[in-house]
Amino acid sequence: MAPGGHAGRVSHSQLAVAVAPELRFFLHRRARAADAIAVDRDGISSLGHIVESLGVPLTEVGSLIVNGGPATPSYRPGAGDVAQVLPMPRPQKLPVPRFVLDVHLGTVARRLRVVGVDTAYPHDRGDEALIDQANAQHRALLTQDRGLLRQHRLWLGAYVRGARPDEQFADVLDRFAPPLAPWSRCTVCNALLVPAPKGDVEPLLQPGTRRTYQAFAQCPGCSQVYWRGAHAGRLEGIVESAFRAVRAARAAHPAARL
Repeated sequence: MAPGGHAGRVSHSQLAVAVAPELRFFLHRRARAADAIAVDRDGISSLGHIVESLGVPLTEVGSLIVNGGPATPSYRPGAGDVAQVLPMPRPQKLPVPRFVLDVHLGTVARRLRVVGVDTAYPHDRGDEALIDQANAQHRALLTQDRGLLRQHRLWLGAYVRGARPDEQFADVLDRFAPPLAPWSRCTVCNALLVPAPKGDVEPLLQPGTRRTYQAFAQCPGCSQVYWRGAHAGRLEGIVESAFRAVRAARAAHPAARL
């Protein structure tokens, strides 16, 4: 299937695909300004395959409309059909708000752990292993790899928007509005932290830390020790911004609250 011209010139062998503005950045640059794209149909390809061939992963599609009525990705378009591709509603509901991130989103993974979101980050695994983990642990796979999101055996995934970590972190919070529990997870391995008596962790502390701080937590998985040190101010800023982003996402779409 090859994209044609503007929908006004749809022939009897084509269909018109109107992609919502929120999703047009996935399209080829020449197609982004068009209200609809004329696409050649072969009578075999499904609507879902056609949408993905235009560059839009189905993970980003909330609904498909054909000739004014709902359609599934498996629908085979007929001559003269007009299809609309609408974005995934936000916040997107998840069975369980937990994620696995690919190797390029390490800063986002760390920030999600800071605010207490269950976040796996297997930075040494390939695409197939990421999909296996997402499926086995029922985690949403977050990535900027469109090809990875088009793997049909992936149970759930999402494209992370933004070029910088601040933008990417904000996009994840806006899309999913997950429950937050700051300071509850290890930023190294994602395990839940437990309170640690100072006497138990003193051998792991530098002399200055032993003199200055009294309250500690420790990771039962990797033994990393945590306390509110000089870095806390910067991290508290991240936490505050996360709460603001989640509140704003839920306020914008109150019916979609988790």
